[in-house]
Amino acid sequence: MKLAFIIDPIEKLDPTHDTSVALMEAAQEMGHEVWITQAGLLSVIEGKACALLDRVYLNPVQLVDGRWVKPHSWYEIKPGSFQPLEEMDAVFMRTDPPVTIPYLYATYILDAIDPAKTLTVNAPQGIRAANEKMYALQFQSVIPETIVSESKVVIRNFVSKKGSAVLKPLGGKAGEGILFLRPDDANLNSLIEISTKQGKEPVMVQTYLPEARQGDKRIILLDGEAIGAINRVPSGGEFRGNMAVGGQVVKTEITDRDREICEIVAPKLRSDGLYFVGLDVIGGYLTEVNVTSPTGVREIDRFAEDETRLGELTIRWVEEKVKSLQG
Repeated sequence: MKLAFIIDPIEKLDPTHDTSVALMEAAQEMGHEVWITQAGLLSVIEGKACALLDRVYLNPVQLVDGRWVKPHSWYEIKPGSFQPLEEMDAVFMRTDPPVTIPYLYATYILDAIDPAKTLTVNAPQGIRAANEKMYALQFQSVIPETIVSESKVVIRNFVSKKGSAVLKPLGGKAGEGILFLRPDDANLNSLIEISTKQGKEPVMVQTYLPEARQGDKRIILLDGEAIGAINRVPSGGEFRGNMAVGGQVVKTEITDRDREICEIVAPKLRSDGLYFVGLDVIGGYLTEVNVTSPTGVREIDRFAEDETRLGELTIRWVEEKVKSLQG
């Protein structure tokens, strides 16, 4: 197959951490062509989505003493050409959030790919529909008590009622801008004002889950099925478990409660074309649904007890999906 990956500049990726690289390595090792481009290099010409695509060759990372080690030169690029994305068998949209206006425009360009010819992971309309904070509100039975508001009064009342809460910007990523709120904090009003841009932008506020001290679990779903998980535990005085802010990764298991959450969420994910997804679960509650460029594969594979890699499982699924699409 020919697989295209829409990623951030490859020189900025960390091959020992980035899931995009793990997927590309798996595709290459399984005999497929790997092409890369960036969201800013997409166009629509004569009604077809096109891109400047470069061929990339990867020198895979190696697992040494439980750590991924990259070679000195881990990729080589062969300059490519401007071509229709429909010439690819599958296109992975893996640009990191935040989902800005240009990001949304890129998904509209991807709408011009004929779905009968090329698989897009994740579907552009699904990405637009799934704000990674708001999407979880559809699953009230498995999320912590949550409000979304730009009103200082509403937010203060919620924090006072709950005793403590966590505020999340709706467009944030990697733990950026997440705040721990207490009703007796002298800075509470200021924190709300800054986060809501003086009451002009809504934020999400959830009751604080003390289990967060034991970790924030990332579960990777492939076509609605849980294929692996990792626990991210806060370090030092930090209350956030995100790897980007220093959270430590710890081996974990997928519990019965986790599977219950996955079963509730899966039908909606499938109907929205959200095939490769990361669920965040704290204390048995769903807190976020990550659909843009979910990560965690490298960390899960580090602790795998067998030789199975999640990248390989994903590309095997793509092979079967493409076969069914193309008859």
